[in-house]
Amino acid sequence: MGSSPFFFRDDKMLNRGLDKLELLRIVEAVANEKSIDKELVIGSMESAIQKAALTKFGSDNNIEVIIDRESGEIKIQKVLNIVEIVEDSAREITLTEAIKIDPLNKDLKVGEKVFEELPQIDFGRIAAQSAKQVISTRVREAEKNRQYEDFIDKQSQILSGIIKRLEYGNVIVDLGKAEGVIKKDELIPREILKTGDRVKAYCYEVKKELKGHQIFLSRAHPQFLAKLFFQEVPEIYEGTIEIKSVARDPGSRAKICVHSQDSSIDPVGACVGMRGSRVQTIVNELHGEKIDIIKWTEDLPTLISESLSPAEIQRVLIDQENKRIDIILTEENLSKAIGRRGQNVRLASKLTNFEIDILTDKEDSERRQTEFKERTETLIKNLEVDETLGQLLVSEGFVSIDEISQSNPEDISKIEAIDVETAKELISRSKETLVKEKEAVSLKLKELGVEDRLINLKGITQGMLVILGQKNIKKLSDFADLSSDELIGGFDEIKGKKIRVDGYLEEFSLSRKEADELIMAAREIAYK
Repeated sequence: MGSSPFFFRDDKMLNRGLDKLELLRIVEAVANEKSIDKELVIGSMESAIQKAALTKFGSDNNIEVIIDRESGEIKIQKVLNIVEIVEDSAREITLTEAIKIDPLNKDLKVGEKVFEELPQIDFGRIAAQSAKQVISTRVREAEKNRQYEDFIDKQSQILSGIIKRLEYGNVIVDLGKAEGVIKKDELIPREILKTGDRVKAYCYEVKKELKGHQIFLSRAHPQFLAKLFFQEVPEIYEGTIEIKSVARDPGSRAKICVHSQDSSIDPVGACVGMRGSRVQTIVNELHGEKIDIIKWTEDLPTLISESLSPAEIQRVLIDQENKRIDIILTEENLSKAIGRRGQNVRLASKLTNFEIDILTDKEDSERRQTEFKERTETLIKNLEVDETLGQLLVSEGFVSIDEISQSNPEDISKIEAIDVETAKELISRSKETLVKEKEAVSLKLKELGVEDRLINLKGITQGMLVILGQKNIKKLSDFADLSSDELIGGFDEIKGKKIRVDGYLEEFSLSRKEADELIMAAREIAYK
């Protein structure tokens, strides 16, 4: 913040009783220097003088200080409440005594206030220092609040500044009226920045703290790339072209999905620019980061195929509920789709917000055969049917016991060689199997000691409960204390490296939203 700009470079002014005109000049100077409201500076001075007055006249008193905004005159007055019987002489007075102070008080009533003017203070060294501290603190707080208000509106924008210093791998940037910080992991890898360099960065957070605000900047954030396109492409700035999504591997490769509101404008061509001039400017800012610009479409298979370019896709299988996509392609296209160290498929996954699994046509065939065999064996075992009937049911889409139990005989009897009576028997056997399974799971949960409150939690299945019980999560409060990462898996940082951590319920393919909802429901009950 620098040295104190106030009227106390020394205490002489306070000691000579605060010259009225000089006080107003100082107020003006401080307000201008720190870009804060003049009223706030005066208010801090009033508080400082009030503190000194309480020290002189007694802290039990209710003392009010008013500085005239026009003349600079300082009025120090004691505030007394009019009461019938005085219990606190420092703060209360009878109406009779109030009239003795000023005859004009005769029109006042019990409950109203009387103001008794006090003499001006001759500040001593200690009082002056105390006042100085009060004003300094108030003005610093005001300056911090002003800076916060200035920069909170600049959140989600690109800011430009001069690198002031480097601290433990972090970069401190002078933004003019404040400092911003680019953390080590928000820098572009292998980027060399030096003190005195001008740098651009995306402001992703402005945090207000007790010690002052903090402005967090990033050059690795996906929105940094989006905002650079916003600056370089007029059609994006004007709203004709919309950026749908962005994915980055900072310093290496990025993918950006764009859509044109005007069918006559090619969004990819507009972003590339004449002879690549627009995109090249952005590439230079990102120190050579390669950028794939993809035309957005509502047709998800097409969008996925474009995102995985240059690989040629044979088939796309979409699971909307679990946000998963299976990509089927030939062996020779496998490496293209995956990319160097999995980069291409990873960026495509971020871009589309779907988890992508890539399989060769051979692997897909083997997987389908394995699934067919496993499902057939399950039906044979639980329904006590022969292999031929089991295969027939699976091939017609009846892949689970639960699905058969919920079907009606007419649907099953449509299958050749299965009559209505056989269909009814299959449904009956499937229901009996499910009842037995439920009883077995209930017994298992009892053996594990899983409490009823957790068992009855809405949205949690018996399969999940068994896994949790085996992991020693047996009470509702135990479950409520978990994080979503502990349920579905996530990453932990160990010695500066991100390590994949498996989730307890990862095999159930819960989304983060579903995991959060389960945990919040548990907390609502457990901590009621």
